[in-house]
Amino acid sequence: MSTFSGLGTALSSLIAQRQALEVSGQNVANANTVGYTRQRAAMASLPAATVPSMFSSTDGVGQGTAVTGFERLGDVFLDARLRNETSGASRLAAIATEYKTLETTIGEPSKTGFSKDLTAFWTAWSDVAAKPEAEASRAVLLENAKAVADRISTMYEDTGTQWSQALTTTKSLVTQVNTTATNIADLNTRILSITNAGGSANELMDQRDLLVTQLSGLVGASTRTNADGTVDVMVAGNALVSGGKASALAVSAGSPASFQAAVDGGEVSIVWAGNGHPAGLEGGRVAGLLTALAPPAGGGLLTSTGVSLNSLATNLAGQVNAVHTAAYTVEGYATGTTGGDFFTLAAGQPAARGLTVAITDPADVAVAAAGKGAYDGSVGAQMAALANSAGSPDAQWSTFVVDLGVKSASAASRATVAEAARSTAAAAQLAQTSVDTDEESVNMLAFQRAYEGAARVLTAVDEMLDTLINRTGVVGR
Repeated sequence: MSTFSGLGTALSSLIAQRQALEVSGQNVANANTVGYTRQRAAMASLPAATVPSMFSSTDGVGQGTAVTGFERLGDVFLDARLRNETSGASRLAAIATEYKTLETTIGEPSKTGFSKDLTAFWTAWSDVAAKPEAEASRAVLLENAKAVADRISTMYEDTGTQWSQALTTTKSLVTQVNTTATNIADLNTRILSITNAGGSANELMDQRDLLVTQLSGLVGASTRTNADGTVDVMVAGNALVSGGKASALAVSAGSPASFQAAVDGGEVSIVWAGNGHPAGLEGGRVAGLLTALAPPAGGGLLTSTGVSLNSLATNLAGQVNAVHTAAYTVEGYATGTTGGDFFTLAAGQPAARGLTVAITDPADVAVAAAGKGAYDGSVGAQMAALANSAGSPDAQWSTFVVDLGVKSASAASRATVAEAARSTAAAAQLAQTSVDTDEESVNMLAFQRAYEGAARVLTAVDEMLDTLINRTGVVGR
């Protein structure tokens, strides 16, 4: 081994320790960077040189050290777990949010809820029955009836507005998914180019992983790593991103554009833009919104509410009209003319929106029974008794409110549990990938001391060579 080989050994250590120190500096600089994965400089010792001959041998030490690469200290299993938990948590959170918003729209139980309007409506019938000759009681009844009809219509329209907002949000999220997929495909291309050139693309891989996690929260994406370092992003078993190529999702052109169309059975669906085949989303926020947007047959919470409100309006009108049309007004008693419909349902409109009070004149309110006199109020009492009858609008509304409350509480509970699991997965991933500044400080100190040691070796070899070159053979001069 050459006497000068010690210089090369010391130099290799100087270079390696400096590179390792730079990596630690990069870690510290990105200690608060979201999505950054800590790195380490991988070092390997250089073997001793051998002479290529039949009987060659060497008893020399190695030739120093070299940095063989820069490792990302991530864990693919923790990454996969986080994406899976994010997918489920995002879907359940979207459903829970829609339930919470719907509960706000319905406003039950509260002092100003629809049940209070129904109670006031039936109470007004009792007041008319008690004083059938008082026009003021009949006027109050008509106003309470209008309040009931308007409240049903308002709840239906508000539910429709929530449905439309959910559809708009879904379209916006699909656009975001396509943009993110394109960015991942671009990162795949850049990473492949850099790694093929022998460079390090760790920071770009961090960006790519962060985007994949975002996709998991949107459409439940998962990944498949290729041998060349690129990743394929899978959605429901199909490739959204394959290497440097990205596919696109779209809201089906056949999806309903209005709430009423969805109530009638129209289904909002996400398809592959290239061929129109259903994407079959199983996770992510978009899947949660699709659950809210689904038709009644598919368990859509908003469309099912629309059906319930239509049924409530139809039931209310049917029961009240059946009693009212058999009673007499004060003037009609003398002529034998019974009262007409109290409520009417407009043709061509959903029952909840088309429900109106058919009577405008308080004198047209019929509460007299046949044979009991013009100022009889017994039918009014019969009408008030509908509130407690089997299958009454009150019972129907109570069943709907209880069912909504139970489902909303269940959705909120599932979302809370899923979010806890996601937080645990995120914490586990963060513990593996995040930068510990204390640890990096110790590493930097170790690399600094190693650098100083290599420099001292370099100085010692230089002194030895100086003695050999400049002082050997000068005795006697």
